[in-house]
Amino acid sequence: MTSSHHTGRIRTDIAHNARVWNYWLGGKDNYPVDRAVGDQVTSLYPSIGEVARADRAFLGRAVTFLAGEAGVRQFLDIGTGLPTVDNTHEVAQRVAPEARVVYVDNDPIVLTHARALLTSSPEGVTEYVDADAHDPERIIRAVTPTLDLGRPVAVMMLGILNFVLDTDEARGIVRTLMAAVPSGSHLVLTHPTLEPELGGEGNVEAMAFWNENATPPITARSRAEFASFLDGLDVLEPGIVSCARWRGDAQPQVAQFGAVARKP
Repeated sequence: MTSSHHTGRIRTDIAHNARVWNYWLGGKDNYPVDRAVGDQVTSLYPSIGEVARADRAFLGRAVTFLAGEAGVRQFLDIGTGLPTVDNTHEVAQRVAPEARVVYVDNDPIVLTHARALLTSSPEGVTEYVDADAHDPERIIRAVTPTLDLGRPVAVMMLGILNFVLDTDEARGIVRTLMAAVPSGSHLVLTHPTLEPELGGEGNVEAMAFWNENATPPITARSRAEFASFLDGLDVLEPGIVSCARWRGDAQPQVAQFGAVARKP
């Protein structure tokens, strides 16, 4: 491979999730290959841009609720993606300036941008950890200098468990993370689905194309599989819904489940 394609671990010759997602959200941190794959996915699944925007809007509503009504002051955002508008710490610190936010990602591009862009309020803390969702024990070790795991934490995994292809492993990751945080902590999840009730059948061809042309590979899950990630937690109203409909005004549904649950 030529050096022009290779900067450390950053590959510009193959589309990458964080950059394609950035493109769909109207960001500038992407390469021609990301735009080409993004456009092809859009042609196969025209509502993907709506999914990306609905997921981001859900993040805003969930974090506003958690930092406000639920009184959570610590956020662990796993699989952050590239910073765009209204990132977790901005939303949380708008409500509670003293909020502490740790972002976790293992993408070198995200790492570089996050360190430059994710600046905290003076009263709060914004930290960035280079770790992989597949290694929850490492994540827990890495966040303990910044977060007090004796106090409630909102664990956020938006559009990230779909990159853990084995459902049992994905369940184990969630269990490990939620076991490390106390009662009153919350889990915030979104996940793509093929469920026809959410219009997910359009995802099939687009996901197959993605897995041949982009990285990392992705999988969809059923409502029952998604619900299994929330076992042992109290799922808050309105339950498991299209993320666009979670405490949103009647937005058009997108094929992405969203839920917020509390650890009893």
